[in-house]
Amino acid sequence: MKPVTVYTKALCPFCVRAMSLLNQKGAEIVEISAGFDSAKRQEMVQKSGGRNTFPQIFIGDHHVGGCDDLIALERRGALDALLAD
Repeated sequence: MKPVTVYTKALCPFCVRAMSLLNQKGAEIVEISAGFDSAKRQEMVQKSGGRNTFPQIFIGDHHVGGCDDLIALERRGALDALLAD
């Protein structure tokens, strides 16, 4: 399974939902708390092509987007394939 990186912030319901779905899938997640860390937030914005909302999700080197984007992948049946090695 590809590694997953999720930029989160505290008390974010979208972050919780995204992390929950990824945990259900058995994903190996690296969570980066960027809500109050300006350097990590800037890193997130740069890697995501300017997106500054939370969460920002990366599967391997692929930028998925936010929680809604992740859920859309799951509904289309494409998330499992993206997570696979």
